[in-house]
Amino acid sequence: MNNTKEMLNKLILLMAQQTHQEQNKIHAIRGEFVERLIQRCPKLFETNLLGVGLVLLTLYSTSTQAKLFKWVDDNGTTHFGETIPPEYANKNNVLLDEKGRVIKRNEKITEVERRAQEEEAVKKRIAESAAAELHRKDASLLNTYSSEQEIELARVRNLHQIEARTNSLQVMKKSAEANLKNFQTEAENKAKKKKAIPDSLQQDLMESQGQLDKINKDLAAAQEKSAALNATYNETKKRFRELTGVKK
Repeated sequence: MNNTKEMLNKLILLMAQQTHQEQNKIHAIRGEFVERLIQRCPKLFETNLLGVGLVLLTLYSTSTQAKLFKWVDDNGTTHFGETIPPEYANKNNVLLDEKGRVIKRNEKITEVERRAQEEEAVKKRIAESAAAELHRKDASLLNTYSSEQEIELARVRNLHQIEARTNSLQVMKKSAEANLKNFQTEAENKAKKKKAIPDSLQQDLMESQGQLDKINKDLAAAQEKSAALNATYNETKKRFRELTGVKK
């Protein structure tokens, strides 16, 4: 069965090639006819250029080399022809020359394949962008520092600012805690004497507690910043060693 199908495909291809070659011969004969006409009747072309132009257009409009396509239908049958049926235009097909050799493969992809290609292209662009950004950072690193000692000096300089802020917050925290403690003691004494706590004292308690909470929040942020800065400089030193080949 397979041998019979293969023989039929070869026969179809041979017939298509013969038809293709015959059409090319006809186109060649038409061309020779026009050239002889121009040589023998030059006056005709001088006196009636418009009419002759229409003749030439008619003769040469079909002189373009015909295309021979090969495609497979939904049943797996191979077909040959100068045009592809519309229902197979968006499927895989092959363009052949007069000897049956492949000139071009027109491969149509599915929607799933198209989305996969688009996703791959996006990943590639992201990777290329990341590589370019890393190259930029590496160049900046080497332009900024010439040794690990310089990196350490920059670390100490930046950490000093954070430490100064932290020390100031610690002093403010002790003061806020003392104020809050005083207000709390005053409120406790009034409660023991079964006296009402004045609105002004309640306001002082709220404000003192709010101030202490803010100081604690600022201290936590300063500590996080210090830890992040240390981590950044550690990574900077590590990358500097990698780029310069310096061992730890």
